[in-house]
Order: sequence, then structure tokens, then C-alpha cells
Amino acid sequence: MADTHRLDFTRLTPSEMQHQARTFSTHLRRRRSVRDFSEDPIPDGIIEDCLLAAGSAPNGANLQPWHFAVITRPDTKRAIRVAAEAEEREFYGGRAPQDWLDTLAPLGTDASKPFLEHAPALIAIFQQSQTLDAEGRETKTYYPKESVGIATGFLIAALHQAGLTTLTHTPSPMRFLNEILHRPASEKPFLLLVVGYPADDCHVPVITKKPLDEIASWH
Repeated sequence: MADTHRLDFTRLTPSEMQHQARTFSTHLRRRRSVRDFSEDPIPDGIIEDCLLAAGSAPNGANLQPWHFAVITRPDTKRAIRVAAEAEEREFYGGRAPQDWLDTLAPLGTDASKPFLEHAPALIAIFQQSQTLDAEGRETKTYYPKESVGIATGFLIAALHQAGLTTLTHTPSPMRFLNEILHRPASEKPFLLLVVGYPADDCHVPVITKKPLDEIASWH
């Protein structure tokens, strides 16, 4: 049997629970994806703490099938932009079906991705199909996509809590990230997260979110 220790858990009163839930919901509902970033640097230690929060996410068999590659060097960001825009030109130039392009049109996106260089940091998130167990043996990971998705959600929430903005960027395919960042072929690029402060003149599209009765049901 695995070693255990007593759970560190504090039970809140109903009023405390409601306050915490509403405060967190309100705060997260203010989060917006942005495409216009300031070049101001992120203070030391902020991304590190947010990554530790992401690494606490639940995952299959506690194999933690993720790797977070943080990119701040201008030459590396430039290389990623060049590779990503090459894929995006093919996407917008014929690879994407018209109904997808019609859906994207109100957001004003195109193949140009200057934020990949302007933002102070990029975080390339990789999904691992294999990892090492506690004894150093190579083992298959379980539910890696679901696990990395949850960890990514934790990371986005943590960065927002820290006062930063983000953009989830998914050029397809993303295998160029393995080459540029020297990651093994067994790791699959999951998502490229753009991180920083919004530019002073940053604007975002006017959008709405579905109300509770459209996204949830009780049985």
C-alpha cells in the first residue's frame, strides 16, 4: 500500500463558501484573451509560481504527463513566430473550411501573429505519451490529453490571478515546437500560451458567455 498522510483541508462555513465561489467566479469572468501585448517584462518568480500551480493539477495515475517550456529569448520567439505564421498562412489560405473562417471572422484574426514576438513570454505546453516512474523506468502515461488540459486550465487561471493576460494559440500542426525547443518526439505540442501585460491601447471583441442554464443541468 502506498504511503499516506492526513489531508490538509479546511472546511468553510456556507457563507464563506459562497463568498469564495462568487469572488473566484467574478474574477475569472473578467479574464479575456488578448492579442495586443506590452513588451514590459514579467517580474521574476511569477511564472515559476504559476507553473507550480499548474503542476498540482489532477492527472492520470499521478504520472504528470506534461512539460512547460518557457520562452523569453527574442531569437527563439522570432523563430516560433516565423514557423507559426507559415502554418497559419496555409490555414487561412485554404486549409480551413469556410464555415470555420466565417466563425473566426468576428474576432478579426488572420495569419499575422506579432504577439508571438511582442509578449515577454511564451509557454509551450507539451503532452507526454511516456514518462519515468518513481524507479526511473519508462512507462506509458494514462489520460495524458485530459491531464494536460486540466493543468493548462490551472495555469491560465493562475496567471490571471497573478495579474497577467494570456492567449491560447494553436497553429496546426505544431511539431515545429519540438525542433525549435529541442523536445523529444514522444512529446506532442498541446498548446502555445502567450503571456504578458496587455498593451495600453489593447481592445478586445465584444462577446457574451452562455448563461448558466445553457451550460449546466441538474439531475
